[in-house]
Amino acid sequence: MPRISTTLRTAFTSAVLLIACVGVANQLNAAEDTPMQEYYELRIYRTADAAKRKIVSDYAENALLPALSRQGIDRVGVFTRTDDDTDFALYMLIPFKTLAAFSRLNGTLAADPDYGKAARDYFAIPKGDAPYARVESKLMKAFAGMPVMEIPKYSADKQPRLFELRTYESHNADKGRLKVEMFNEGEIDIMRDVKLAPLFYGETLIGDDVPNLTYMLTAPSTEAHDEHWNGFRKHPDWQRMKALEKYKDTVSKINRWYLAPTEYSQL
Repeated sequence: MPRISTTLRTAFTSAVLLIACVGVANQLNAAEDTPMQEYYELRIYRTADAAKRKIVSDYAENALLPALSRQGIDRVGVFTRTDDDTDFALYMLIPFKTLAAFSRLNGTLAADPDYGKAARDYFAIPKGDAPYARVESKLMKAFAGMPVMEIPKYSADKQPRLFELRTYESHNADKGRLKVEMFNEGEIDIMRDVKLAPLFYGETLIGDDVPNLTYMLTAPSTEAHDEHWNGFRKHPDWQRMKALEKYKDTVSKINRWYLAPTEYSQL
């Protein structure tokens, strides 16, 4: 059997290594081109009246949002209800690029002297006059079909706009998984197509009403939003998808809230 020369063996090894390196490089480039799925915290500060909500709102505007910005956290939405004048809660949506960023939040806030100074009066409010009863919070992971927020130009430009927050509950985890799949496999694209302008979609990882998914839609006006929903209901792709047997009974309850941004909201 002929012996392979050292030169030929070296050349062959180099070629194999080159091919392997090119493959790894292509995989890394593909990974870099695919946005990572964000995480979202939805906070609801439950307050007793408009005056106490104003106290929490002032804290959010003057202490919390500037501190989040110093951590590189932006696109924070702050909202109030428009469809229920008895709900004095303040709704806050905070995006995180990674779970690590979320886990660092409280410690970094505590170590931020500017935050401590700006929030001093807020934290000095006595227990008997606390500005909120409780803070409800849920942690979500962005859908693969929409891994990062998509902010319409009218929202980025702070033009007149409204937001609809929706939660779809499922009666078990597998049905919840299938509803997320339904969005990823076409429902998101249909909503984009009819200009419902989805801002984010999140699979709820931690919350008091799991399994569920949560998402937010935007529009320049109520009339436009109603028109977009009518377009969605009539869309042939939606008519086809909702008739598929595999997606039957994926939603057991739908909750929705209509929200208006505060003047300082970043969304």
